[in-house]
Amino acid sequence: MARKLSRKQENRIREGRQRRIDEFTADPSTLREGVVISRYGSQADIEDREGTLLRCGIRRTVGTLVSGDEILWRPVVPGEGGTDTVEAVLPRKSLLQRPDFYDGLKPVAANIEVAVVVASAVQPELSTNIIDRYLAACVHAGIEAAVIITKTDLLPDPGDEDRLRERLSFYGEPHVRLFLASSATGQGISAIRDFLSGRRSLLAGQSGVGKSSLLNALLGSAAAEVGAVSDVSGLGQHTTTCTRMYRFPEGGTILDSPGVREFGLWHLSREDLIRGYWEFAPYLGTCRFKDCRHQNEKGCAVRQAVAEGQISPERYDNYLRILEDQEQVRSRAGFRRACTDPAGR
Repeated sequence: MARKLSRKQENRIREGRQRRIDEFTADPSTLREGVVISRYGSQADIEDREGTLLRCGIRRTVGTLVSGDEILWRPVVPGEGGTDTVEAVLPRKSLLQRPDFYDGLKPVAANIEVAVVVASAVQPELSTNIIDRYLAACVHAGIEAAVIITKTDLLPDPGDEDRLRERLSFYGEPHVRLFLASSATGQGISAIRDFLSGRRSLLAGQSGVGKSSLLNALLGSAAAEVGAVSDVSGLGQHTTTCTRMYRFPEGGTILDSPGVREFGLWHLSREDLIRGYWEFAPYLGTCRFKDCRHQNEKGCAVRQAVAEGQISPERYDNYLRILEDQEQVRSRAGFRRACTDPAGR
C-alpha cells in the first residue's frame, strides 16, 4: 500500500530535484539526459540522447517514475563501481493518471501527445463505457485522444462494419479521431501509422482487445507478445505487464500499456467528467436548476437533448453509470486514500 508523504518529505524531494537540475545546467558533464523506456521496481530501462539503451537504478527520492518521463541520470565513474542512476525527473508536459485504492493516483504515462484508446469490434465485447472513461481522463489531462476499433475482420456479417460506424458516430473530429482496423488484413494500419508518426503516443484499453497485435502491425515487427482472449470468461488475458516505449522507424514513439478490466474516474469532479462529454456543452447553463447534475432533475436541458436525439442515449447512459460509480466509491472509507497522489505531484 502506498504511503502518503509528509509535507516535509515532499519539499525535500522537490528541493533535491531542483538541485540536480541546477547541477546539470551549470555543468552538463556531471549528469546526462534520457527518457524512460520502462520501469521495473527499483530499476528503469532508459534511452540516452545518443539512442543507447541501459538499465539504471533509481534514487529513492526521485518519486514516481513512468514510461515517457524525461530524466537526468548519473553515469558510473570508471573504476568506482556501482550502477548508473536516475537522479531526477524533469518537469512533465503531460501526465495520464488513474486512481487505485492501494497506490493512490497511479501514473500511467508521461509526456504523451496523444492517447489511443483501443477496443475490439468483437471479443471482448465492445464497451463504449470504458472508452468514455479514458476520453474523460485525457480531456482532464489535456491530452489529445483517438479511438481504434480492432478485429474488424472478425465481424460476422458484411453490413456489420457500417452498423458499427453508425453506432460510434458520436466519436469523430474535431474531438476524437476514430479508426477501424484489423491487424490481420492491414485495414487502417497505414492511416494510423501516419497519424501517430513523429509524435509520442500511448496505446491503452482493455485486456485482449489486440493492442500488442496492433503495435506489431504498426512497427512492422514482432515487438510485443500477442495474447489470447480467455475462452472461459470472454475477458482478455494480460499480455503486457508494464508500460514500455517503442520507436517508429519514421520517427516518434509509442507506449504500450498493460490492459485493464476497468478504469476508475473517482478523482474527477462532476465538472471534470462533463468536460469529457463535449456534446453536453451547448446545453450547459440552460437547465432549470443551476446545480443540475443532469441525472433525473426536472427541466434538465441535457436530458431533453437526449430525448430529442441531439445527444446519444448510449453516451448519456455511460455518463450516468460513471457518476453512479463515483458516488459508490466516494461512500467508502478508503476514497480519500484512493484519490491521493503518493508522490505529492
